[in-house]
Amino acid sequence: MRRTRCFQVSKLTARRAAIVYALTIGVAAAQTTTALPTPLTLDDVARIARENRSEIAALSARAEALAERPAIVGALEDPMLSPAIDHYPFEMMEGEENGRRYDWSIAVEQRFPLSGVLGHRRRAARAEAERANAAVAGGRLDVSLAAQRAFFMVHERRQMALVIEEQLSLAQQLVSAASARYGNGTGMQADVLRAEVEVARAQATQQSLVAQLRAAEAMLNVNLGRPPELRIPALDYAVRRDEPLASSAVSAQALNKRPELQAGAAEVERALAETEVMRSMYLPMATVRVGRASTMADGPGAMIMVGVSVPIWRKRLRAGVAEAKAMERMASADLQAMQIMVAGEAVESREMVSAARTQVTMFEDQIVPRARSAVDASLAGYRAGQSTLVSVIEVSRALWDARAELVMAETALSEAWAKLARASGQQ
Repeated sequence: MRRTRCFQVSKLTARRAAIVYALTIGVAAAQTTTALPTPLTLDDVARIARENRSEIAALSARAEALAERPAIVGALEDPMLSPAIDHYPFEMMEGEENGRRYDWSIAVEQRFPLSGVLGHRRRAARAEAERANAAVAGGRLDVSLAAQRAFFMVHERRQMALVIEEQLSLAQQLVSAASARYGNGTGMQADVLRAEVEVARAQATQQSLVAQLRAAEAMLNVNLGRPPELRIPALDYAVRRDEPLASSAVSAQALNKRPELQAGAAEVERALAETEVMRSMYLPMATVRVGRASTMADGPGAMIMVGVSVPIWRKRLRAGVAEAKAMERMASADLQAMQIMVAGEAVESREMVSAARTQVTMFEDQIVPRARSAVDASLAGYRAGQSTLVSVIEVSRALWDARAELVMAETALSEAWAKLARASGQQ
């Protein structure tokens, strides 16, 4: 019995220790997490995402590793040190002098290419490093775009919360108006119940939006490289309303700044260098060996040897050059296709901004003001006994839908601007 109690106590102690350890780790993690600026701006979001995301750290480490490749592939082979016993007689020769019992040598051997293959390999490695740097730039654009889209979602959810508050306030006005008419005998109790249904509907939407906002904030934290449960401060953001640049200017920016095109150009350069590497294989490799030797017959002396390889398997060499040329043509074709695609994406993104601007303008200038005027007129008429509650609810819902669509249209416009920046290679 005592053993059982001791075991239970030790188990409880272990659980408490585990809980304390987990809380300690959690507090330490929270302390090491950089606090977000207040208020949080769109530029802050893009910058923090580029600095904190592990994907960028991985791409940067790969680029740093590839930056060392030119020094590796462009160096000569290591020299070979060769000590040897060239001849060890099993039986001594008669009259052997000076006690020499065997022939020995020690030599250093080095291989040298008789072509510029090392320089071409360095060139190919530098091109690969440039391609890796372009991948880092592209990754930064991608994480910036993802973080900005998460930012827009949080902003949309918070704006929708304001819309829901307006809906709830309007629904409560409907309840007050219906109750007033029912109290003075000009309305029905069903109108009061119907208005209360609208209040309950708005409250349910409000409660659901709280969870949606938490989900959006968690996604923003993740895109910033932070734990998902951390708090997001107030946002400082205004939707851009200016006109985008002309299609030709946007296309020119994309062709000049897109990192994908820089990577494609680096791939073409690498393919050209690989072709020269394969052509260099037609020239031989030289081998030089120098050293010291000693024989039983002649005593100590020097030794030197010079040799060259004989590249006689021309079929293999021709195949290597043909393969490199094919890869070169493929890289050039890929770059050309990418240029067309990049220009098209930039123009498409520009037109999407124009379309979103038109929609936002129509909602702000036409749809929402008219819907609000219709609600005011209908509510005044209902209070005066000149309209029904159903008509008031219909125009109220039209206003709610218009306000919600305006918020979503503003988010769509913001995302269109962010995609345009990504398509044109802007940070």
